[in-house]
This record gives sequence, structure tokens and C-alpha cells, in this order.
Amino acid sequence: MKKNKKNKNLWLKESEIAVGDLYFTTANQYRAVLAMKGNFLIYAPSSEGMASLSPDSKMPFDNSPVKKCQIATFAQKEYQTFDWHSVTAIKHQLNNTQLAEAIAQCNAKAAIEALLAE
Repeated sequence: MKKNKKNKNLWLKESEIAVGDLYFTTANQYRAVLAMKGNFLIYAPSSEGMASLSPDSKMPFDNSPVKKCQIATFAQKEYQTFDWHSVTAIKHQLNNTQLAEAIAQCNAKAAIEALLAE
């Protein structure tokens, strides 16, 4: 069985990752960064194979468990640009309401508090 090689050109730079940013993997999974401290972050993952978000879409993280990982591990997935609110980019900044919605949808408050308390 042939192993798929990762395309490093599609990886993020660690310096590009910020709290409140929304990313889209090549597996069509949305990821929203909810908190960062040191070398770790908490993010909300959507299901894979998601359709494009429309400007009035709710955040796509309903009942998704949050994930904690190293920032480098998060960056070394393959990401693609996506169009949202008529802007095509590798990442999109969520407003405070959207970020709060993502945190609520995946019940991330306790995980964020635990990370920030470390």
C-alpha cells in the first residue's frame, strides 16, 4: 500500500496561527483556534467533507469535541484557501460572536480554562 506524501507547501507557518482564526484543511474540515498558551492550542474541528460556509452560516462545530495539540502539529496539516464573506484567504478572523458560538458549540470553556491555567 502506497503512503500519501504530505505536501509541505500546504502547511501553515506557526507564526500564522492566531486565536480566533478559522482555517480549512484539504480534507474539507474547518478548524477554529480557540486558545493558545506556550506551544499548545485548543481548537474546534468540524466534520471532514464540509461544504463551504456561507456568510450567514452558523459555526460548523456543533457537538464536536475540542482538541488540544502542539501548535507545530496543528500547522503540519494540509490547509487550503477558502472563500468567506467574499474574501479568499488561508485564514479568516472570527468576530467575537462567532468565536463565542464556536466555543459554546463544542463546550470548550473548561478546556480553555485548563490550558490557560497551565
